[in-house]
Amino acid sequence: MKRIKAACICQTLHFMLNEDVEHDYAVKLVEQELEHYKKNLEQHHTQYKITEQTNQPDGSIIIKVIKQYNSSPVGDYLNQQA
Repeated sequence: MKRIKAACICQTLHFMLNEDVEHDYAVKLVEQELEHYKKNLEQHHTQYKITEQTNQPDGSIIIKVIKQYNSSPVGDYLNQQA
């Protein structure tokens, strides 16, 4: 029999600009979307660590995140260096 002792997922997410709105407003929407993403993780009690956040020249944002997979324990994944 096997059991999951620890599990995490690594993702690279690109929060892209909405091309249908004015540029400054699109940048603001991207920032709000990122904050909403973080709040959503916290509301669902998902353990996570953003290892890298890069603002792109166009105003979009790319993040690299390690987060809890389903409700599995995270072990020491979130304590490791990126």
